[in-house]
Amino acid sequence: MKTELHLNTWNRKEHFRFFSNMQEPFFGIVIEVDCTKAYAKAKEQDVSFFQYYLYQSLRAANEMECFRYRIEGEQVFCYDAIHAAATIARADGTFGFTFMEYQDSLAAFLPIAAREIAAVQHCTGLRFTDQTSRLDSIHYSVLPWFRFTGLTHARSFSYPDSSPKISFGKYVQNAGKIMLPVAINVHHGLMDAYHVGQFVARFEELLNVGI
Repeated sequence: MKTELHLNTWNRKEHFRFFSNMQEPFFGIVIEVDCTKAYAKAKEQDVSFFQYYLYQSLRAANEMECFRYRIEGEQVFCYDAIHAAATIARADGTFGFTFMEYQDSLAAFLPIAAREIAAVQHCTGLRFTDQTSRLDSIHYSVLPWFRFTGLTHARSFSYPDSSPKISFGKYVQNAGKIMLPVAINVHHGLMDAYHVGQFVARFEELLNVGI
């Protein structure tokens, strides 16, 4: 389900029009989050750490209305829920796409994630489906081989993309803490750094609470 945003009464209508006219309307921010408690909680519950922090980031994004905005033609819609379109690595060095539907609890999300991961690992190619290209999703990727401080994405400027892109790097131990690099790329017509900051704060809160 989705609801049209009335642009004429939106307090960001000028921002939306200004940035939407740019060839590259996306901007990116790279941060590190403290996931020490989250890592311990995942191990305690015998849960994949990746699936754990993926879910918490998806939950934080669903709580942020602007992360549920999508541009469709000349209109902006707000989806009731958004999901994860993630890349999953295979043993042969390739990867495939998945679609993981958001759930109200981690326990409900984990079987979906496990099923999708297994499906990618037992097939070849990119695994494009109608689900993996849905607009109501965030594009997730994981780069577990290195700790990054910057990241860009391959993009076709002719494709009207407005989905946020969140990437996770290699987590490292630093002064007794486990730190996870996170790159967040979003459409500037739909949100600003202020909104990304709100998302980061909520994501960190969910990781620290260890729900």
